[in-house]
Amino acid sequence: MSRQSVWATKVAALVQSGNSDAAIAQIKVAPTVRDVQQLRALLSAAKLLARHPNVDAASNDQIVALSSPRLHRSP
Repeated sequence: MSRQSVWATKVAALVQSGNSDAAIAQIKVAPTVRDVQQLRALLSAAKLLARHPNVDAASNDQIVALSSPRLHRSP
């Protein structure tokens, strides 16, 4: 089993403290898809996704954005 991301635990603490705007800002600049998935696992285990639908939507959107291939411009 892989180690828990420090980023995910910090953002989960933001959501738990009620600062969902700061958590959404952090989700939008998430380092990897794996980190966002770990965050969703933490939040769903604590039953916080149901209480914060905006965080749920932001994390789903970020997973999709990070999973899709990047568009590159020609030099």
